[in-house]
Amino acid sequence: MAIAALDPELTDLALDRLRARRSVKWSRFGPDVLPAWVAEMDFPLAPPVSAALAEAVGRDDTGYADPAAAGLAAALAGFLDRRHGWEIDTGQVIATGEVVAGLTELLRTLLAPGDGVIVSPPVYHPFFSLVGEAGCGLVEVPLGPGHRLDLDGIDAAFTAGARAILLCNPQNPTGAAAASTELAALAELAAAHEGWVLADEIHAPLALPGARHVPFLTVSDAARARGIALVSASKAFNLAGLGCAQIVTAGEPARSAAAGLPAGARHCGHLGALAAAAAYRDGDAWLDSVVAVLAHNRELLGALLAELLPDARWAPPAAGYLAWIDLGAYDLGPDPAAPILERGRLALSSGPMFGRGGDGHVRLNAGTSPGLLRVAVERIAATVATTRARR
Repeated sequence: MAIAALDPELTDLALDRLRARRSVKWSRFGPDVLPAWVAEMDFPLAPPVSAALAEAVGRDDTGYADPAAAGLAAALAGFLDRRHGWEIDTGQVIATGEVVAGLTELLRTLLAPGDGVIVSPPVYHPFFSLVGEAGCGLVEVPLGPGHRLDLDGIDAAFTAGARAILLCNPQNPTGAAAASTELAALAELAAAHEGWVLADEIHAPLALPGARHVPFLTVSDAARARGIALVSASKAFNLAGLGCAQIVTAGEPARSAAAGLPAGARHCGHLGALAAAAAYRDGDAWLDSVVAVLAHNRELLGALLAELLPDARWAPPAAGYLAWIDLGAYDLGPDPAAPILERGRLALSSGPMFGRGGDGHVRLNAGTSPGLLRVAVERIAATVATTRARR
């Protein structure tokens, strides 16, 4: 899509306005560093979200959350039906503060201390620490070719005693979207071993053209029995700071298992609940515009890499705004993000922090304007040129 056809509110971003933000993305580094690291987009808020927050502040409505009064579950149900064709039971929705905290509490509730939990690196780095925080043991089964699940390895891990797997779909950092057959096979493995699949689907609303998100709980009866999904508006609508995610089940025994969550795990931010409900209910048009910009940026990034960093390797993401780029050919060391920050003044996420398979990689956040994305790639290329000149 030509840039002229995109929403200028999303493509013409003023850097000085972005630098006025106080979120961690913009406060972590000095003013000479362009941040393209943490999963936080640079776009203005969706108008329905801005209006809901302004109305709440205008009526001094900043107390404790009542997700039912906010209409959160009903709004989520409508959103999931429209975007993914997924019909949920609103009685099987539990509000929680954030996906990571929800995963941690679910592990504490479902498993016994020391039980094994499978993760598939390279993967969202908090997965590694939350398993330990839940009192469980980490079992690594790295992704296979094409960033697909190693189903044989997962089967072996369940056979050896693992009790759950943390599924990241769409995948972070690679942006891969699992196929329905892949998910159905995973569900059968979990059911055969009476294990659990905890599906982090936080990037699901950002499926890009040519791909679709398949909700885990829709693929089979086994998935509905042994799966619990965690969703949120935080990535698609940039609401991470408002603290509201949702835990969704679709049948027994998953429903009864999730019902055992302690009261503290059922708490979310009030403004988060109001904002998420507004996003789910009225944010489709804005989200469509964002997806169009992200699709444009995906094509632009491919062209920029081909032009400026032709030895870089990457697979264009099927969903989201995170690009997993292999810079191993450029002799920047196992963690290219470090010299790129030091010499290029560009902040990227470090590849090794995502676990095995991360050496030589960086994760670049493309949820920004095409102009700033170009600057980011130019700074990587400048770092490569400076590094080669020093040799």
